[in-house]
Amino acid sequence: MEYTVKQLADTAGVSVRTLHWYDAKGLLRPARKTQAGYRVYTEVQVDILQQIMFCRALEMPLDEIKRVISSDGFDLDTSLARRREALVMQRDRINTLIDTLDKTVKSRKGDVIMTDKEKFEGFKQAAIDKNEAAYGAETRQKYGDSEVDASNKKFKNMTQQQYDEMTALGAEINARLEAAVKNGASPSGEEGREIAQMHKKWLTFTWQKYTPEAHKGVAQMYIADDRFTACYDKNIKGCAKFLCDAVVENM
Repeated sequence: MEYTVKQLADTAGVSVRTLHWYDAKGLLRPARKTQAGYRVYTEVQVDILQQIMFCRALEMPLDEIKRVISSDGFDLDTSLARRREALVMQRDRINTLIDTLDKTVKSRKGDVIMTDKEKFEGFKQAAIDKNEAAYGAETRQKYGDSEVDASNKKFKNMTQQQYDEMTALGAEINARLEAAVKNGASPSGEEGREIAQMHKKWLTFTWQKYTPEAHKGVAQMYIADDRFTACYDKNIKGCAKFLCDAVVENM
């Protein structure tokens, strides 16, 4: 079956402008264009659009979606299985937060006793699940299941004070990175050394054992994987590279 751009937009519940944008971004090209220049789509494009919408529902950046669907090894069935796994983890994450909320309500009514640690376990598990969905495959392949599981366990067992300290340190690292890039600082200079040390401290909140080699490996992954780069470069481009260079040169 063939669709005009308007017909496909209506079928998918998106705007014509969105499909034009996906075309311009190289995400979803039409099967062909008529002599008059009108876009024509087929079932192949319908399946690709469905993949894009699954990824968007999982809050995946457009650049990452393009990387996934345009890779030489892209397989639709494998991609569907991965999207399902990510959605299941998202569902479990939401259910965990709902359970925490329900228990909080009951504790305020005096029906149950809720410890301070339990008040935040749902948020920690949600963070673990979100990280697994986004980066789990890569980190497990690079470091092994036992290392990743141990790191997740250490994160989940943090006290609230430790959790707050880690969160605050992460925010400070991002702010220092943006300032360093904006001001033209050198990764090998004093600012670079301080940021590298801060990043080491941030990692040790969850790492069982720190080594400079592993630290450099993580830093290099920040520029090798577009998803990590996007996290650090969301406000100012070049932050991920500055962090990588600072760690490699100073640790």
